[in-house]
Amino acid sequence: MPGETAAHRQLKHLAAEWARHEGFTGIASEVRLPKSAYRADVAAYKPARNQLGTTAVFECKQSRSDLLKDSYRRDATSMRLRQLDVRRQKLEELLKLHYPSLRSGDTLFAEFDAIHLAGFQHETYRRVLREIEILQRRLAGKTKFDKLTRYRCANLNYLVVEPDILAPEETPVGWGLLVRRDSVLTLVRVPQWQEVATGERLRLLENIAARARID
Repeated sequence: MPGETAAHRQLKHLAAEWARHEGFTGIASEVRLPKSAYRADVAAYKPARNQLGTTAVFECKQSRSDLLKDSYRRDATSMRLRQLDVRRQKLEELLKLHYPSLRSGDTLFAEFDAIHLAGFQHETYRRVLREIEILQRRLAGKTKFDKLTRYRCANLNYLVVEPDILAPEETPVGWGLLVRRDSVLTLVRVPQWQEVATGERLRLLENIAARARID
């Protein structure tokens, strides 16, 4: 892409390599996303036997300035956000334990499974998520991340970043976090699974295929 930095290109390359290692076979960069005017830095598709497979979007950020837009009570807000994030993780572990059906079952180990929480009503959990979203908006302008989640462009969303530019608790709600460690990406936060209509998944797959021919 014109004007793209070497660091951003490297993150895109590492995202594609990580996706390939995780079983995604259709991978392309600068892919237009369904139901939006956005392009994903990287989008990928993992086939599944006898059914439509999984779609994923990767957004790459090389600096903190790409994420942060204001400094509204940053220290106090960050501290409260860390507390809420710990609470959220504990609640999700309890929900996985008491409601095994929420697990996606797409990995060998339960702790790495995406958790299906769309439409799941748990008052305390939803209250924690609402406060986290409010605090994240104060800390960073994550409009694009919020919209991609709301538009349900892909089953899985990942934020790909350089080391030390984003605390795990600042990760947009529902997104996974991949952090560059030397020349590989490390999964720091597992994304939540999103149900996506068949037509939208097929549309994203078509867009990936079209871009892959150019890449």
